[in-house]
Amino acid sequence: MHKGKITIKDIAAELGISPSTVSKALKGHRDISSSTKQSVKELAEKWNYKPDQIALSLKSGLTNTIGVIVPEIVHYFFSSVIGGIEDLAYDSGYHVMFCQSSESYTREVKAVETLLSSRVDGILVSVSKMTENFDHFRKIQESDIPLVFFDRICDEIETDRVVVDDEIGAYDAVTHLIEIGCKNIFHLSGPPNLLIGKNRKDGYTRALREHNIPFDENNVIRCDSMEDAVIFVPQLLKRDIRPDGIFAVNDLTAASAMKIISENGFRIPDDIAVVGFTSGQLSDITNPTLTSVEQNGYLIGKEAVKLLIDRIESKHQLPYQTKIIKTKLIIKGSTSKS
Repeated sequence: MHKGKITIKDIAAELGISPSTVSKALKGHRDISSSTKQSVKELAEKWNYKPDQIALSLKSGLTNTIGVIVPEIVHYFFSSVIGGIEDLAYDSGYHVMFCQSSESYTREVKAVETLLSSRVDGILVSVSKMTENFDHFRKIQESDIPLVFFDRICDEIETDRVVVDDEIGAYDAVTHLIEIGCKNIFHLSGPPNLLIGKNRKDGYTRALREHNIPFDENNVIRCDSMEDAVIFVPQLLKRDIRPDGIFAVNDLTAASAMKIISENGFRIPDDIAVVGFTSGQLSDITNPTLTSVEQNGYLIGKEAVKLLIDRIESKHQLPYQTKIIKTKLIIKGSTSKS
């Protein structure tokens, strides 16, 4: 048993490797082999090695902490993104600080201030739907802190991004509704100031156009929450020409719409077929189950934190990248017409 305070140099000398290799192995760096990581881990545990976090921070200028700002932690999509972020961050030797904007611009600004004052090494952000001023994100870059947007991105700021192909996902969803016979398809849309809202509407309109179905702006309803659905869906059902298909910008809105449709005596999918966008756990517990576009939130989280860590460890000397995650339409009961 080694006596006294254990250092990285002690572990390196015992294993016959360099101190830098030990340091990288302890952080779970991808350049280090799994066998070396295991050997270092076992000896560190045997000798009860504890890194001096203050000394490490002073030496490297890093805290090995990244910040994450999401609109809603309880939302299935964002919770799956968080899972991907945490897993890769932990494996790479980083701690994670989470902040929730609760779809508030003011809270988002305060979250940025909190993370900057906490001296995080980088920040991941999915923009709140109330955000139209992006000065607080520019402040991050002015502070020389790496910034990566995911899912809901800011197109005005040049930085790394991870998104799904929202336009293609929406196109596939609406094309599917057309293929099962829907002719009067409504879109419950997202905020026009967010690219995901714009891109999903673009996919909707392209599918109509390519299948020779006239586009009617009155069939696009700004409705992206359960609360909105309670207000607007009953109005749609009272129209002279009611929808026979609905494409909702997310699963929560779609599920709420389905509940209201059923309560008003219409059958799903025979009278009105419904498609959502997320394909999370909710899509399996609706009645009928919900056809939805799969977003792969876990993969988005892993790709986003990988971009961020690569930029932190390269001292920012990399070209900006946009990673696009493919979507997939998962067909279930809400569109499987008898």
